Amino acid sequence: MASRESKKSSLLHENLQLLRSITNSTAVNRSSIIVDASNYIQQLKQKIEKLNHDIQSADHHHRHQPSSSRHHHNNNNINHTGQQLPVVTVETLEKKGFLINIFSEKNCPGLLVSVLEAFEDLGLNVVEARASCSDSFRLQAVGGGGDQNDDEEEGEQQTIDPQVIKQAVLQAINGWDG
Repeated sequence: MASRESKKSSLLHENLQLLRSITNSTAVNRSSIIVDASNYIQQLKQKIEKLNHDIQSADHHHRHQPSSSRHHHNNNNINHTGQQLPVVTVETLEKKGFLINIFSEKNCPGLLVSVLEAFEDLGLNVVEARASCSDSFRLQAVGGGGDQNDDEEEGEQQTIDPQVIKQAVLQAINGWDG
């Protein structure tokens, strides 16, 4: 029985240390680590709300812009067949990962698989994701850099440039058969 409790305590300690690492917490006791994690989650929620607001504002601006101006403004969001491409944003999160947002006004069957394959090719570990593929396509993903390399010091993760992530996602979108 004592061994079972010891394993449970050890697992709890490991999980708290993982939570501490993910949230950049410097706290040492349980309650402080949990408070730091709660604050970190609130910060992420605020960033997501801001990005959703930015997307809605951009969408509202796009819909109320004259069509000739709209076409000229979004040339980089139109693929070789003339179809409107999804909007992609990548934001760095406290040196511990990325918040990736992809939005399209139309449903994009199969695009989610293409994007996730691009993440895998980059070695990007998706920690959390929220996707909607019903009337429109929306993906919000939180991901971190890939595995550690043998050449790197212990504790340092391989870093991925946010622009590289964005380009890989845009290539996946261009290669997607929609």
